[in-house]
Amino acid sequence: MAVRLTTPLSEKEILKLRAGEIVYLSGVIYTARDLAHMKIIKEGAPFDPRGAVIYHSGPVVRKKENFEIVSAGPTTSARMNKYLDKILDMGVKGIIGKGGMQPESFRKYRAVYFAFTGGAGSLAAKSIRRVVEVYWLEELGIPEAVWVLDVKDFPLIVGIDAFGNSLYSNHR
Repeated sequence: MAVRLTTPLSEKEILKLRAGEIVYLSGVIYTARDLAHMKIIKEGAPFDPRGAVIYHSGPVVRKKENFEIVSAGPTTSARMNKYLDKILDMGVKGIIGKGGMQPESFRKYRAVYFAFTGGAGSLAAKSIRRVVEVYWLEELGIPEAVWVLDVKDFPLIVGIDAFGNSLYSNHR
C-alpha cells in the first residue's frame, strides 16, 4: 500500500517509512545539483531547509508566460555524497535522485532517500503542477539553478530509510 506524504516532512513521518515502500509526494520540492549544493553550503539555503525535500535534477524548462517544466529526470545522487551530511544537518528530511547515496548519513540525520527512475523525466513533469520560484538562475543556469516546484502525487520509492536500510545494498 502506498504512503501519501506532503512537504515539509516531519521526523515522525520519516521514521514510519521503510526501504521499498511506494510514496506519493505532494507539496514543494527543490531541485539542486552540484553547483547548487556548493552554494547552499557556502551561502545558506535560499529556502527554509527544515523538513525540505531536495530533488537531484537539472530540469528541462520552457519559458512561455511562466516557466514550464518539460522534463525533470533525476541525476546521479552519488555525486552529492560529499555534501550530504552538511545538507541534512541543515534540517533537510528527504532527497530524491537515482542510484542511491551513503546510508549512514540518512540514519544519522533521520532522513530518507527517495528513488525516482532514471529516463522517466516526462513522467516526473506530469507530477509538477507549477514552478513556484527559481533561485540563482542567472548565476548558475537552468540545470544548476534551484527550482522550487509544487508537485502532486510525485511517484517515488523509499531507497534508503531513516534506519539506514537500503535497496542498494545486499544487507538490510
